[in-house]
Amino acid sequence: MDRRKERRLDLELPVRIWGVDRMGRPFAEIVRVRNVSNSGAVLIGVRAKIQTGELLDVQLGATRTQFRIVWMGFSGEAGIEALAFEQPMFGMGIGIGLPKFFEMVGTG
Repeated sequence: MDRRKERRLDLELPVRIWGVDRMGRPFAEIVRVRNVSNSGAVLIGVRAKIQTGELLDVQLGATRTQFRIVWMGFSGEAGIEALAFEQPMFGMGIGIGLPKFFEMVGTG
């Protein structure tokens, strides 16, 4: 049984991320997001040395939102959560032209 608070879209999209790594150096790179919800997503392919608790800017098309890193994986994956004052970037009604046939993951 899925205990997540929000429904998730099972899709994968390229995004641009930037911020400051754990050594204090600025970085920018193109990665992918997957398993997205109104308030967060999983980043795939992160090469920068980032750490939990740090902030990232994420850009999808013309939309830009700030996220906090909530967990880090060993293979370039990171869980991110939108800051409370940010508008949903990856939500169900985001209007970025996503096809309506994406499979929903989880029940909410």
